[in-house]
Amino acid sequence: MYSACSNKLCQINIIIQAFHFHFTDFHYFIIFYNYICTPVMFVIYIILFWHYVDLFYNAVFATAESNSQSEMRLRRHVTAAPLLRPLSPRIEHTCGWTRLTREIGGAGDCMTLNQVSEHAGLCQSAGSFVYGETKRRVNRCLISSNRTVILFVPGICINVYSWTSFYFRMYPTSCDTFVALPPSTEGQRIVFGKNSDRPCDEVQEVVYFPAKKHEPEEKLECTYIEIEQVAQTHAVVLSRPAWLWGAEMGANEHQVCIGNEAVWGKESVDGEEALLGMDLVRLALERADSAERAVDVITELLEKYGQGGNCMEDECGFTYHNSFLISDRTEAWVLETAGKYWAAERVEAGYRNISNEYSITAKIDKEHPELRTYAQEQGWWNGKATFNFAKVYSYSNTARIEAAGGRFCEGRKLLQKSEGHITAETMMDILRDKESGINMEGMFMTTGSMVSVVPKDQNFPGVHFFTATPDPDRSVFKPFIFVMDIKQLKHTCSPCFGEEDPVKKKPRFQSKPNRKHPLFLKHEVAAAIIDSTRERGERIVEKMRTLEKQKLAEMEKYLTEGIEDATLPVHLFTDTVDEEFSIYSSA
Repeated sequence: MYSACSNKLCQINIIIQAFHFHFTDFHYFIIFYNYICTPVMFVIYIILFWHYVDLFYNAVFATAESNSQSEMRLRRHVTAAPLLRPLSPRIEHTCGWTRLTREIGGAGDCMTLNQVSEHAGLCQSAGSFVYGETKRRVNRCLISSNRTVILFVPGICINVYSWTSFYFRMYPTSCDTFVALPPSTEGQRIVFGKNSDRPCDEVQEVVYFPAKKHEPEEKLECTYIEIEQVAQTHAVVLSRPAWLWGAEMGANEHQVCIGNEAVWGKESVDGEEALLGMDLVRLALERADSAERAVDVITELLEKYGQGGNCMEDECGFTYHNSFLISDRTEAWVLETAGKYWAAERVEAGYRNISNEYSITAKIDKEHPELRTYAQEQGWWNGKATFNFAKVYSYSNTARIEAAGGRFCEGRKLLQKSEGHITAETMMDILRDKESGINMEGMFMTTGSMVSVVPKDQNFPGVHFFTATPDPDRSVFKPFIFVMDIKQLKHTCSPCFGEEDPVKKKPRFQSKPNRKHPLFLKHEVAAAIIDSTRERGERIVEKMRTLEKQKLAEMEKYLTEGIEDATLPVHLFTDTVDEEFSIYSSA
């Protein structure tokens, strides 16, 4: 479970990575709290630099006998927390991080953040401040102070440090969305896919809403706010966290598909309740008959209502900006936002993917009218250099993003590997890939997945596959086709609590009801068998794959020959869930 590395190497690794953090990314952290004047910043950086010189010398040349002293010096000085105590009133976030309760460490010198959190019983909520009260032994070091902080450097060893008051914000690496267009795909089709990576205890449901006409001046209640309704909404199928109004991903009757991602940048995130990015996904699907029109719908709503509010069913404020990947029968669009500002890129061929970082560079096909002037006013762009949206609005420069080898780059490599032959099955394999991190595990995990196949020829239907269960590697992608007379998808619809729902009552999130739908409950039992009993587990997975391949073959016929009898797909998704139930019942 623990990463193995020697004590000395671990120390050097932490020093180097923390040094890089303080003198690049951490610079923006200090600027954000702009009441710190330049002379104070200069003094802080001088002291920091001296600390690192001293620490590096001791870590490299420490003898075995003095190694423990060196380790303690590292713990005391590797971050600037003692120097930044005046910041604490502004930084403090009272989420009640008091669950660092179990003893951890001992098996190795370094642990990943997930490993620390899991072993500590800490509710690791991405985007929240990691803070706990403990006197436990953490990573072979007894913390005597009553406050502890986890220093998180992505992809490397971490340790736990102790000061009187300092809080460190962590951001998740979650969610990936993909699209492939001819000539990268087979059969003149567009293939769309997304993994929704959310808190591991969150239930994701798959629901259907028919097209509907609305009364003039009718109002629409979204997750947090009420907005004006339009005269006509389209039929939609959505995969969404069961507690909110919007959706992580979905499609509409016009074969528009949308998935969104959390992104952060130099523009601060608004915690005030407004439209969630997930609300914008559903609103665009309900109101747009093309990918380009969906871009316009989202940006118009952003301008009018803004984006913001807690994006997790928890009291801790988890907020972010949003990026969107949108496709239809002919093209795709990438839309990336920073508050009300945005940039959009048209994709007409090949493939594209997005993760939790800005990815639009100099190719911008639509943009907010004040996108560049605002960047100039903030000092992010000089007005002369080529305007690169990702470089200007991101914390990290694009060279670091490209070199990071993270999920964005790994996803692109997987698409490239199958270029010219990308199918629904190819996309499902990509979403199941654990080595790349695309199929996430841990406190933030893949809780739902979607793959859509949309022929360019309008005579053939689009087919939309959803899992409605966590971990696509242990789930069945079940097909859905838009036809008349579809009823609600009862097996994947979570219980409704109406006005008594803790999301609707203020203060919000004072309790968390059981939102598990029937398929989730049965899948939960099957997943436990897969984990605990090898032979039975292998049989279950084999039957799941057989069912999925059978449905893929059936859908291929619809995709190539069309639908002769429109009544056949009415219960397609629900019938497939029934077959999945049979697999679990016979396990």
